[in-house]
Amino acid sequence: MNPNEGIFLIDKPTGLTSHDVVDIVRKKLAVQRVGHTGTLDPLATGLLIILVGRQHTKRQDEFLKQDKQYQVTIKLGVETDSYDSDGQMVKTAPLSILKKITKQDVLLALKKFEGEIDQTVPSFSAVKIKGKKLYQLARQKKTIAKLPVRTVTITRLELLSFDDKTHEVELLVDCTSGTYIRSLAHDLGNALGVGGHVTKLRRTKIGQLSVKQATSPQDISKTSSIEI
Repeated sequence: MNPNEGIFLIDKPTGLTSHDVVDIVRKKLAVQRVGHTGTLDPLATGLLIILVGRQHTKRQDEFLKQDKQYQVTIKLGVETDSYDSDGQMVKTAPLSILKKITKQDVLLALKKFEGEIDQTVPSFSAVKIKGKKLYQLARQKKTIAKLPVRTVTITRLELLSFDDKTHEVELLVDCTSGTYIRSLAHDLGNALGVGGHVTKLRRTKIGQLSVKQATSPQDISKTSSIEI
C-alpha cells in the first residue's frame, strides 16, 4: 500500500470548499483516489475526514452516517436566501422588535428543536431534485414548489451565549447525519419572529473523532494517517 494512503483528519479553513481540500490533498500526497465524508460549506470551518486510496474511500458511507457536533453563531434579525452570510439578504426585522428578544425567549424557542424534528432542506444545498442539485436551480433563479423535508434528531442544543446588543446567538449542537445547521438557524429566527442566518459555523466532531486531532490541509504531508 502507498504510505501516503489512509484516513486523515483535516481542519478546513473558511473560504475553501470541501472539494478544494480534496484537490489540495491530491497534490500534496500525489494520490488520485481521494474523497471526503461529508461536505462543509465554504463559510464553515472544522473537521473534514479525508479518505486516501481505494481501500479507504470505500468506507465513505460508514463515516457519512455518523453523528456530528457543531458550534454555530446565528445573527438574528436578518434572513438570507442561503440561510448564511454568503447569501443575499431577503428580509430584515425592525430594531424595535429585535430589542425585545431576551435570553429566555431564545431558550424557550430552542426547546422546539430538541429531539426528532422535520427539517426543510435549504434551497442552496447539494440535495438533488430530478437529477439537478438544488443550489444549481437556486442560482438559475428557478423556484422550487416544495423543498424536500428530512427527519433529523438533535440530541443536544446548548445556548453558549446570547448578545442582546449584536443580536447574536451562539449554540453547541449535537445531531444526526443529514442535519442542516443553516436550516436550524433559519427556523430559530422564524420561531422568534425576526429571521436569522448563520455567520460562523464550525464542525467540532464526527462520531468520536474531534477537530482537536486535525491538521491543516497544507500540513497533511507532515502528519500521519489515523487507524480506525
